[in-house]
Amino acid sequence: MAISDRTVAIIGTGTIAGILATEFAAGGQDFLLAGRHPEAARKIASDLGGHAEVVSVDEAVDRADVLVLAVWLDAFEQLIGQYGERLAGKVIVDPTNPIEPDGQGGVRKTIGEHESSGQILAGLLPPGARLVKAFGTLSAPTLSAAARREPERAVLFYAADDAAAGDLVAELIRVSGYEPVRVGGLDQSIRIEMLGDLHEYGGLGRTVTKTEALKAI
Repeated sequence: MAISDRTVAIIGTGTIAGILATEFAAGGQDFLLAGRHPEAARKIASDLGGHAEVVSVDEAVDRADVLVLAVWLDAFEQLIGQYGERLAGKVIVDPTNPIEPDGQGGVRKTIGEHESSGQILAGLLPPGARLVKAFGTLSAPTLSAAARREPERAVLFYAADDAAAGDLVAELIRVSGYEPVRVGGLDQSIRIEMLGDLHEYGGLGRTVTKTEALKAI
């Protein structure tokens, strides 16, 4: 089934959630929008031409086939702990970057140097839930500005162990105005998280086209 036949939800009302909501709507994708602060969700939805339906987090979890959890890593872990088996059978999209300010004007990882949040979160999900790492390879300003570039679209990398789940998220990446490029399974998540060799704030340092991306992989 195509992404147009699935129910998509964004959980979160922060900067990344708002940008993804805007880009999904621009691509004609209808979706559910939920967060801990309903007023913030309604404010985001009010500018999206009816493409976003504001619901509770409970309703989003129950109704959605594809859940984009646009929240910080600790909140993502809390949501998995709270909903557990209710996430079985769903595609869970992880845009998290496990970083914090380092006190010197930069950032540092909040997990081990050789760990990835993608693999950590996948290990917490119940059997049957399929995690795809995506939408976290660009900074928020770039993610907003680089959508729908012509003549060649900018790339968003993604990682997935499950091919069908990856294909659905690749369609969602296209809807959002980017060219999807798969880097491999979730064991490659660290490469597309902040400070990784395929992240804008890492080895790449910029957006890339598909030709450039395939060379970098």
